[in-house]
Amino acid sequence: MPPVCSTLGPNLFSCLCLAAGISGQYPLVTNVTVTEGATANLTCRVEYNDNTSLQWSNPAQQTLFFGDKKALRDNRIELVRASWSELTISISDVSLSDEGMYTCSLFTMPVRTAKAYLTVLGVPEKPEIDGLTKPAIEGDHITLTCITQGSKPAADLRWFRNEKEVKGAKEVNASGKTFTVRSSLQLHVGRNDDGVAYTCRVDHVALTQAPQQATEVLEVHYAPQVEIIHSRAVPQEGQYLKLECVSKGNPSPDPVMWTKDGGELPDLDRMIVEGRELTFTSLNKTDNGTYRCEATNHLGTSSAEYVLYVYDVPTTPPPSTTPPLHPIPPDSTALLGTHASDPTVTGNRDPNAVGQHGTDHALIGGVVAVVVFVTLCLIIVLGRYLARHKGTYLTNEAKGADDAPDADTAIINAEGNHAHAEEKKEYFI
Repeated sequence: MPPVCSTLGPNLFSCLCLAAGISGQYPLVTNVTVTEGATANLTCRVEYNDNTSLQWSNPAQQTLFFGDKKALRDNRIELVRASWSELTISISDVSLSDEGMYTCSLFTMPVRTAKAYLTVLGVPEKPEIDGLTKPAIEGDHITLTCITQGSKPAADLRWFRNEKEVKGAKEVNASGKTFTVRSSLQLHVGRNDDGVAYTCRVDHVALTQAPQQATEVLEVHYAPQVEIIHSRAVPQEGQYLKLECVSKGNPSPDPVMWTKDGGELPDLDRMIVEGRELTFTSLNKTDNGTYRCEATNHLGTSSAEYVLYVYDVPTTPPPSTTPPLHPIPPDSTALLGTHASDPTVTGNRDPNAVGQHGTDHALIGGVVAVVVFVTLCLIIVLGRYLARHKGTYLTNEAKGADDAPDADTAIINAEGNHAHAEEKKEYFI
């Protein structure tokens, strides 16, 4: 930016130019981050420069370039642009030792400087997976360890079981300016782990394109497991039947062994063994029994049994589906009678009729039970009442009425009899 000056006077002109020069004569720099092995560009600019030189120095305060003049013999350091307002240099094949504070100096009075920090990212090495035993045995406990070195800052390690992420235990150790990162994964090996791919992936800011990763496929040996699959649910005489022995194991248990009732197969003409299959060409009653399939590998033996029972062929012929040559017209009277006697023929039967009758009967039975209970209660109460008041009772008038000519005499007689009765009381001791 050119200086802004005025023609108001020589003193004022010089003051304005000096202010403009001082305000613009400050070097401007920016921090730089680069990946190890790449190229770093360091740029220093000034807004206004009155023919003053610019200079770049490294963290050891060694001059790299003074203007367009190279001062340090390092083939990796090159001049990109040199002018009164800018000095740009490049450092190729950057290493971790190049990291630090770089200084741009503007040689004014006094010298003005600006500092830019060069950050070098350490690229992590491709990870390695240790601790995998091939083959692993079902039930083993193993520890997979993933290691990567040379990262700066410390890298992040992630584990994947096929495509699903699983959590491992991370450990970080510093080694100079870089870091060594380990991650461990504990496994209790099962048959479901056979053929599973375990992947260790490195995530880091220096890996801009694709993450570094390593993959190991787990091989698990386990004892066989056997199952028998049959082709017919209800085998009958004369039919074809196939039994398949499905065995899963690693190593594969091949071949398998078929037996009947604990012994060898009796009729190899009709019982054909091909690989894992046992085929009966034509069943009969002599084939009844327990068939056993046995599979073995170096880790163990497994077996499964199938109980065969051959059913008789049905003797009742199935109804003919061929219509008669001369169809017989239906009897309308018979149909009417059938409809009345068998509601299932017409389909007019109320599907809820049985439920309705059942509900009515239950309601009537409940009412009858209540009535009977109330009646019994009344009879019991009445009987107890009559038992308490049983006997003959006479009034005073009735007591003397037998011998008295009138009512007054009867009363007097009754009172007399009462007094006489009092006199006749006896006391026993």
